[in-house]
Amino acid sequence: MKQAEGIKNNPNLFFIVLFIFFAALSRLIPHPPNFTAVGAIAVFGGAYFNRKWLAWIVPVIAVWFTDILLNNIVYAQYYEGFVLVTNNFLFTATALILIVLLAQTLLKKISVLNVFGASIGASAIFFLISNFGVWLISAYYPANIPGLLAAYTAGLPFFLNTLAGDLFYCTLMFGSFAVLNRYVLTPATKSA
Repeated sequence: MKQAEGIKNNPNLFFIVLFIFFAALSRLIPHPPNFTAVGAIAVFGGAYFNRKWLAWIVPVIAVWFTDILLNNIVYAQYYEGFVLVTNNFLFTATALILIVLLAQTLLKKISVLNVFGASIGASAIFFLISNFGVWLISAYYPANIPGLLAAYTAGLPFFLNTLAGDLFYCTLMFGSFAVLNRYVLTPATKSA
């Protein structure tokens, strides 16, 4: 059977999407700042989706959807009215797409070492892009090189949590999917 026949004939596609959306929900449970599955979602999607548009769009939509919930329910007191998209979401989406591209490059062969490297790379990409975005669009930092360096310096504690979260959730997602793929799913396809 062809992979293009969809979820009905490709249970792996169903489980890949399910894993990503459950991981996105990790943003809704109490956690240390930035200790979420955001980077792991993009790494996992980049590794397992054969269709590039799915690899790019599913992680972005998963994070955007949880952003809507967070910004309009959990953090509603910080906004006036309904928030569909935040100022910084373009930078978040850009980081996610770059992480997917990194995963597609590094994870042509999935191994513990490759997943570890992709996790670290994902954390670095998210740190660099998101803090650049904060510097560029906020009034917190002067619009010069010392201001950019101040933004990156202020983001360092969050980077450590991002790194820990990416390593934890990549281990959880890739490990769980490997077990599921080996013992539950038919080995007809290894990706979607």
